[in-house]
Amino acid sequence: MKIKNGYKLRKMCGNSIVVAVGKNASDFNGMVTLNESGELLWNRLVQDTDEADLVKLLVDEYGIDEKTAADDVSEFISKIKGAGFVE
Repeated sequence: MKIKNGYKLRKMCGNSIVVAVGKNASDFNGMVTLNESGELLWNRLVQDTDEADLVKLLVDEYGIDEKTAADDVSEFISKIKGAGFVE
C-alpha cells in the first residue's frame, strides 16, 4: 500500500499537516494533523510498503513491543484508508 498522489505532508507552525493538492483539493476540504509516529508512518507510506514493515519501523524507532506497534499501525491504516489517502 502507498499514499495516493495528491496528498502531501507539510510542516506548519511546527505541526505535521496532511493537505490535498491538485484535483484532490476539491474533493477533500480539510487538513489532518499527524503526531510524530503518524508522520513517521506517513513518510514510509510515500513508497509502497506493507503493514509488517510499518510495525518493524515503530518497534525499531520507539522500542515498543510488536503487539503495541501492530495495534497502532492497524489503527493508523484504518483511519487513512477511511479518509481515502491510500491506494
